[in-house]
Amino acid sequence: MLNISKYPVGNEVDLEKFEAGKRALHKRHYKYFNRFLLAAFIALLIILFLPWTQNVSGKGYVTTLMPEHRPQTIQSPIPGKIEKWYVQEGEFVQKGDTILHISEVKGEYFDPLLVERTAEQLSAKSGSVESYAEKIKALSSQINALGNERELKRQQALNKLRQARLKLESDSIDLEAVKANLDIAQAQFERTQQLQQEGLKALPDVEEKRQKLQDSRAKLISQENKLLASRNEVINAELEINRIAAEYSDKVSKAQSDLHTARSSQYDAAAQVSKLQNDYSNYAIRNQMYYVLAPQKGNINKVLKAGLGETFKEGERLVEIMPADFDLAVETYVRPLDVPLMHEGEKVRVQFEGWPSIVFSGWENLSYGTYAAKIVAVDNFISQNGKYRVLLAPDPEDEPWPRGLRIGSGATTLALLDEVPIWYEIWRNLNGFPPDYYQPEVVVENQKKQK
Repeated sequence: MLNISKYPVGNEVDLEKFEAGKRALHKRHYKYFNRFLLAAFIALLIILFLPWTQNVSGKGYVTTLMPEHRPQTIQSPIPGKIEKWYVQEGEFVQKGDTILHISEVKGEYFDPLLVERTAEQLSAKSGSVESYAEKIKALSSQINALGNERELKRQQALNKLRQARLKLESDSIDLEAVKANLDIAQAQFERTQQLQQEGLKALPDVEEKRQKLQDSRAKLISQENKLLASRNEVINAELEINRIAAEYSDKVSKAQSDLHTARSSQYDAAAQVSKLQNDYSNYAIRNQMYYVLAPQKGNINKVLKAGLGETFKEGERLVEIMPADFDLAVETYVRPLDVPLMHEGEKVRVQFEGWPSIVFSGWENLSYGTYAAKIVAVDNFISQNGKYRVLLAPDPEDEPWPRGLRIGSGATTLALLDEVPIWYEIWRNLNGFPPDYYQPEVVVENQKKQK
């Protein structure tokens, strides 16, 4: 009752006479309720001082520990057209099994004998390279022969020059002798003529000396002609040496030019051979790509390009495959505020979707249906969802994870931190403070070893 009126009804009427009044105004209700409140307060006070394990929760999904064990798609590195399927969805395949056969869609690869014809071109060009190599050998031999011949011709010309110089020297000496004879004949003629004038010599003696003088003059002129001829022979010998050098220089230069041309042609042919070898290898490898093979054993999940005759581009996804052998892991995401609390090797509890569980986040010993895991890696770069990725692996020291887990199913994670009183945890959450920063014993020991 509100007791608003100045004249309470209880003063005029005895309400305990009525059945409802007896039940509402009984004094024992207050005693039981006060006991209940006192007991609840004591229990709440005790609970506030109970230990509570701080934790960092996150949402993620089941994945694999190794990248090559995760679901993948199979692509073709070349464009093509689907000709035949060899598998169906859900089928198990081994590594190297044929999944489908494709055909070419590019015009430059339509020739079915493309590899054989490329091999013929390669063989012809290889023969051309060998021919140029033989031509280079022949020109090198020709250059060596021209060098030897030039040296012989030069020695021959030098011998002729030496002979001409010796002859010139001999003619010079003979000229001096003729000049001496001329002087003697001139002196004898003058003495004989003087003696003839004095009457001591006859006229025939004078004529004889004049004849000898004329012969000496004739010999002098003849010897001078021989000397000039010898000088011309020396000049001709020197010119012959220069002519031989110029002639053989021209021949050697022409042969060297042919040699360089042959080498250039050989290099060009070798480059074409290398290109043809590259084309041959590419065509041979491309022929092997007409059959798309399974990269590893597993199950075919979904065919992304169905039908026959359907074309696709290079790198386009054709079929999905799930590897048969894999190690389970959980990929969870935590807030940037909680990343400093994540350390490799730290234990985490995982709750899988579809598996019954009762979770008390602060009392892990009372939780049911959660499984143990360890932190394997923590990303250093934020993900697109604004959180950091943490990779978890099963804890080998605890109960194994369920066998029926499928890749991609959801998971809830609880990273266990320090133990604090419940009142402190309530106060922290009311004020929006993060969990207490700490470092596990393994990290502390590693830091001490480093120091």
